[in-house]
Amino acid sequence: MNLNLSGKNALVCGSSKGIGKAAAIELAVLGASVTLVSRSSEIMSKNIDELDQSKGQNHDFLVADFSDSEDLTQKINQLVLSKPIHILVNNTGGPPGGPIVDAESKAFIQAFHNHLICNHILTQAVLNGMKESGYGRIINIISTSVKQPLNGLGVSNTIRGAVANWAKTMANELGQFGITVNNVLPGATKTERLQQIVENKANKTNQSIDTVALAMKSAVPLRRFATPREIAAAVAFLASPAAAYINGINLPVDGGRTKSL
Repeated sequence: MNLNLSGKNALVCGSSKGIGKAAAIELAVLGASVTLVSRSSEIMSKNIDELDQSKGQNHDFLVADFSDSEDLTQKINQLVLSKPIHILVNNTGGPPGGPIVDAESKAFIQAFHNHLICNHILTQAVLNGMKESGYGRIINIISTSVKQPLNGLGVSNTIRGAVANWAKTMANELGQFGITVNNVLPGATKTERLQQIVENKANKTNQSIDTVALAMKSAVPLRRFATPREIAAAVAFLASPAAAYINGINLPVDGGRTKSL
């Protein structure tokens, strides 16, 4: 199986921590040169030291705030002038939780901008390099709510579905250029966001954090939360030459929690 990413350049968003950081680490292990994207230069400077360099990789980072689309557009367009991007991992923090009936319209607008619009800006910027090299992997970190909406995450459920349909449309249009577009759908994963969800639910239901966490784990056939590295493994595989004929899919990595096929 060909998992070799030597000579490939990857751009990984939200790579200061969690799934994004884990994905950057795994891609580097396979030989890719990784550009980290986050708002914190200090954190990314430290994260670069954790990336494998044994295959001559040249890692760097891009400071960007997804709330400022003009700044993001300028920075990504400048980056692709210096090198082609072969692998794009679209990933950013999820919207605040809460029932959909309580959500303000601005919450939908902000989430739509941060998730779909920014994904689109980045994808458009890297496409020429992918087409010219004949190799492209666009991987979107979304959520299992694409297949089964999650209680208490109204805004997230709505926007994740939009991103999934955007990605499927992209997959249909870009396949002819050797570019694949796929979505990884993490289940409950041990990140800061999951910790916040557990704490919020515990406060609202007057239960302990351990009780809430145990109930969430019991809904997973594997009876545990995922680690960021387990999600990253799926990302790395989809980025590899071995996954060349996998295109336009939603891949749950959730321990079997999602009940739909």
